Amino acid sequence: MQTSQTLSLPKLSLPTMGCGTWAWGNRLLWGYDESMDGSLQEVFNLCVSNGVTLFDTGDSYGTGKLNGRSEQLLGRFASSYNGIGKEDICIATKLAAYPWRLTRNSMVSAGKASAQRLGRNIDLVQMHWSTANYAPWQESALLDGLADLYAQGLVKCVGLSNYGTKRLQWVHKRFCDRGIPITSLQVQYSLLSTYPVTELGLKDVCDELGIKLIAYSPLALGLLTGKYSENNYPKGIRGLVCKQLLPGMKPLLECMGEMAAARYKTISQIAINWCISKGTIPIPGAKSLEQARENIGALGWVLDGGEIAELDKIAASLKKKMVQNIFQTK
Repeated sequence: MQTSQTLSLPKLSLPTMGCGTWAWGNRLLWGYDESMDGSLQEVFNLCVSNGVTLFDTGDSYGTGKLNGRSEQLLGRFASSYNGIGKEDICIATKLAAYPWRLTRNSMVSAGKASAQRLGRNIDLVQMHWSTANYAPWQESALLDGLADLYAQGLVKCVGLSNYGTKRLQWVHKRFCDRGIPITSLQVQYSLLSTYPVTELGLKDVCDELGIKLIAYSPLALGLLTGKYSENNYPKGIRGLVCKQLLPGMKPLLECMGEMAAARYKTISQIAINWCISKGTIPIPGAKSLEQARENIGALGWVLDGGEIAELDKIAASLKKKMVQNIFQTK
């Protein structure tokens, strides 16, 4: 039954920064191995105890037979954690718009399967991507199923991923007709990927609609960490991206390095803090305690207006930037 009244379900309190778990189970791009699980549990514990309580995953995360591994690990880690911040843990998963998911019931079933892997109800369920760019006829049923999960009390909140301004407004109206609020929208956003905000105006629209904007890949696959050089590329696909972009990034990395030195921070922390200063919730990934500690070091301080303006200017002048997600809509 449709209603114009907003359904009354618990609201989420999202932290300043979250943790992305794409790498937790992904062998192809991130070199995951089951031997890492103990370290990942430590990463989870450290994040939660430091107020980083949002963990973003997806039912497609995990390579081959490890599909869904990220959700399984998060469920296990959340269940075994008993320290400070336990009640604030928020697990956000994304349901893929696979070609074989054609009905609203297929999305409800997908949500239930994710909850089973997590061993708990989903806090924030998100549409992983829009099908508007290639199969717009498929999307309505999937969105209806996403809304059904909320209406049936199976999830606390609903969000979207890789949606642009026009498509977001279309979904917002559709959900409003059922009284279902959109809590969040996540897009690829960093100093090397400003398109969603600068060209689509997403932040202004999200603010107007009361939607939190989540920034995934805030470190641009590691390009904004300062850890790579023309003589030191990461392996695999990320190495190819580095070879294309790193040579033209020198002015940006030099500027970030100077700011980092002046503040006794790292280049990664400058990149993450920039996202926070733009009013977004960045979700950098972490596979080790060292990476998690570095990410956490981006909290508790803010870049000043002059620093932000300088970074914006240099970022805008770069000839080559990160390629946008192919599913990103306008």
